[in-house]
Amino acid sequence: MSPARTATAAARRSTRLVSWVRAWRAGIVAYDDVADEVGGDEEHLVADAPGTWSDVPLREALSVLSRLHPNEIRLVLPAPGDPRGLPGPGPFTSAALLAGEGVIAGRLGLVPQVRTHTSGSGDTFETVVWQVYPLPEAPCPSGHEPSAAEAEGALSVALATATAQLTRLDVAAWKPELATALAALRRPENGAELPPGYTPRARRLFARACVLDQVLALAEVAAPGGAVNGFEMQQRDEALRPLTVACREALVAACNSPLED
Repeated sequence: MSPARTATAAARRSTRLVSWVRAWRAGIVAYDDVADEVGGDEEHLVADAPGTWSDVPLREALSVLSRLHPNEIRLVLPAPGDPRGLPGPGPFTSAALLAGEGVIAGRLGLVPQVRTHTSGSGDTFETVVWQVYPLPEAPCPSGHEPSAAEAEGALSVALATATAQLTRLDVAAWKPELATALAALRRPENGAELPPGYTPRARRLFARACVLDQVLALAEVAAPGGAVNGFEMQQRDEALRPLTVACREALVAACNSPLED
């Protein structure tokens, strides 16, 4: 996962950008709403956007996407050994693999990077910079991307299997916060939402997968002390691996799903 992600992070930034820009290009939400919804309380800049000479605010840079059809804007969540959705070798592919996320928008690729700054008074703050990469051509979907319905079914199966395996490993004994987070997946209300225009199924899938994404980020943090040995850690990783893949597929399927008028 991206070095910028933490166990308490909200939805991946690329999911927000893709979903809100797609809704804007479909005429469902206003241009002025996109930057506010994507950025939230963070400062978002765009580097190397066409026609610019320096980093510009996200609100200004969005105009370069104004001619795109919603289907030309797609989320990619690659991982080592799983480059699905990427256009092939190149700077964008390398950056997206490192970050664990990216956006394909026509013949542009965007990857979020977090820059940390320290003020003169010692306060630390962060800026999100969307690095823009030109693509040799607009990539076409691979054809292997599951629909929201297929991804929802696969996620349910993977979650049930992983939960049963983690229960046998007594995950609650050595990492109770992980067990609590898994239990939270059974509650539909978790605050993660897609913009207007997405189907109820896509919205439900996105909300569930966002919570799971945070659970998996939490699971990456090793248990303190000698709570588990190397064999137990390997078992835990094997239990979570299929769930991690299903989670990424669910987020991609939800964000890239067809929009309703």
